[in-house]
Amino acid sequence: MKKAKLLFALMACGLVLGGCADSLSSSGYSRAQARQEQTVRMGVVDSVRQVQIEGTKSPVGALTGAIVGGFAGSNIGQGHGSDVGTVLGAVAGGLAGSALEESATRKPGLEITVKLDNGQIIAVTQEADETFGRGDRVRVLSGSGATRVTH
Repeated sequence: MKKAKLLFALMACGLVLGGCADSLSSSGYSRAQARQEQTVRMGVVDSVRQVQIEGTKSPVGALTGAIVGGFAGSNIGQGHGSDVGTVLGAVAGGLAGSALEESATRKPGLEITVKLDNGQIIAVTQEADETFGRGDRVRVLSGSGATRVTH
């Protein structure tokens, strides 16, 4: 019973920490980007392509998976068999937890190619939280290490 409570507490911690992962859409700004000057350039959308934005790869998923896997593996066998089960369970759990975190935080995105008014052509990849079509007049905002396309 004591092990079950520990397992539940560790899983709850993993879920809470996993919720802290950075998730900014094209309309969201990080704290560092707020109150910073941005350069605005105007242009026309040349093309739009759907892409996948990879998920987060923080230590939280791997650590949580390793703890859960190690706990589960420790219940296999006795003596040295239990020790081996703990190690193998921790390794397998860590790999599974990392893959699960990345998969759960993956997002659909857009690669937007824009022909700027000055003739330059640029491409910006961002979360697909706004709809763009070829020929749309858009603003390209750049600053604080980020570039985004908006209407």
